[in-house]
Amino acid sequence: MSEWVKIRYLSLSQGMSGRAIAGQLGVAREAVRRALASPDPPKYVREPVGSKVDPFVPRIRALLVNDPSLRATVLAERVGFNDGVCTTVFRARVREIKAQLGVVDPADRLVFAPGEQIQCDLWFPDSPVAGSARPVLTMTCCWSRFIQAVMIPTRTCGDILAGMNLLLERFGGLPDKLLWDNEAGIVHARRLISQACAWAGGMGLGVKLAKPKDPETKGRIERANGYLGTSFEPARSFASIDDFNAQLADWLDTKANRRWVRAAGARPIDLLDDERAAMRILPDPMPRACIEQVVRLSRDYYVRVGSYDYSVDPAMIGRLVTVTATLDRVQIVCDQRVVADHARCFIPHQVVTDPVHVEQAKHLRQQFQDQARHATHRPTAPLVEQRDLASYDDLYHKEQAA
Repeated sequence: MSEWVKIRYLSLSQGMSGRAIAGQLGVAREAVRRALASPDPPKYVREPVGSKVDPFVPRIRALLVNDPSLRATVLAERVGFNDGVCTTVFRARVREIKAQLGVVDPADRLVFAPGEQIQCDLWFPDSPVAGSARPVLTMTCCWSRFIQAVMIPTRTCGDILAGMNLLLERFGGLPDKLLWDNEAGIVHARRLISQACAWAGGMGLGVKLAKPKDPETKGRIERANGYLGTSFEPARSFASIDDFNAQLADWLDTKANRRWVRAAGARPIDLLDDERAAMRILPDPMPRACIEQVVRLSRDYYVRVGSYDYSVDPAMIGRLVTVTATLDRVQIVCDQRVVADHARCFIPHQVVTDPVHVEQAKHLRQQFQDQARHATHRPTAPLVEQRDLASYDDLYHKEQAA
């Protein structure tokens, strides 16, 4: 290309002849002639040689005309394409044919108003924390792109709702609606479970569920999760959930929410005040959000929450107790009286024991054994009363005398 430029320059600007140009540049006069005759620079053009997919194209096209939703894997099976090496080529050809047939799925540009929507999701870090892979509840305001996140113990409904209470307090307001995908902790059969419905009613907000196979609907939170995975987690270590949340809160405050967002033309922290001004005031008190279950306390005076066991006052054995687990405490109540109160454990398969409960169990066990011992030495009464046989003789003589 550089020679083509020089030839045209010398000819058109300097007025040199073809022979002079060839002599100066050291090229053939035929090359000079071709360069002057071509208005476009020369380029290498390779004739297409085709691919292994070409023989299957007519059949693929026919199947897509009848059913445009067929996936590439299904099409490969239907047409008998079994060459795994060319899977990428096959998928690319299927996309090309769908585009030619007009089978496209355009994504609209979503525009949000301040305070309109907060998108929610669970992000799972690659590295385990406290011996287990735990979910991180992430929430981001769609207008300001302001992110808040917290690691929660489990992905059960009570922990998710408690985490949302905590993050909404950090946001400082209530949006018009929350957007969730079909998270199993709060959704069943594409409907909110009863506990989540009660929480949303107490908050007075709507919870919108994203449609299947429509990732653009929650693109804000997906990008936030990707940002956490690429910018927060690498090259960090975490001693506990509290340590993870402390590092995460500091990173969100000093880094994530102070970054420049090109699409918004501002930093999220600078837009947060306008976002809060459009939000509603949080209810006071906040709706109840916890794990709650009612069980009958067995002789083994422990109750299980997740994969953790917590001791209970053994005097409650055989009675119904209510177990309530928040993000940091586990309380057991019987007849409106707290019979156990523990800090929530985050090390899997651990047993949390109160020494007072062990002493109480020891005392009750001793009482039971003493009662059993006294019962074995107590004289036993006859099972059937034995009547004196002489009483029958007295009755007989009385009847004879009468």
